[in-house]
Amino acid sequence: MQGFKRKLVYACLFEALAIVFTTVGLSILGGHDSGHATAAAVASSTIAFVWNFIFNGLFERWEARQPRRGRNFARRAAHAIGFEGGLVLMLVPLFAWWLDISLWNAFVLDLGLIVFFMIYTYLFNLLFDRIFGLPSSAMPAPSGQAAQMR
Repeated sequence: MQGFKRKLVYACLFEALAIVFTTVGLSILGGHDSGHATAAAVASSTIAFVWNFIFNGLFERWEARQPRRGRNFARRAAHAIGFEGGLVLMLVPLFAWWLDISLWNAFVLDLGLIVFFMIYTYLFNLLFDRIFGLPSSAMPAPSGQAAQMR
């Protein structure tokens, strides 16, 4: 599976699970009622869904230009850090506003989610790639193209 279909399946699966995890995390870590936490989770998931398409499109363009193909630990870690780092910049202000707490408190609250989602993103990508195969940007170039890239 490649292209838009791959990105859509990836983002939908990722975010459906993320809503569940975020709701539980905000309820437990933040002491917020589940309705309030669910609303924050859905809002953050919507932002993450859009960011997912933007970030993965940019990442795969960059990845396609790399001479070394495949997804090793360093590339997967860079992907997870880049994705989650961008998301933190967008979500901490949202959590502060929605939960009526300071930016610092929102960041501290988000720390548990950040750590969890860094691991979740890495493992989700690993599992997704094993089930659906690598995207074309990470597949080895055909032998004729490999010679031209040198």
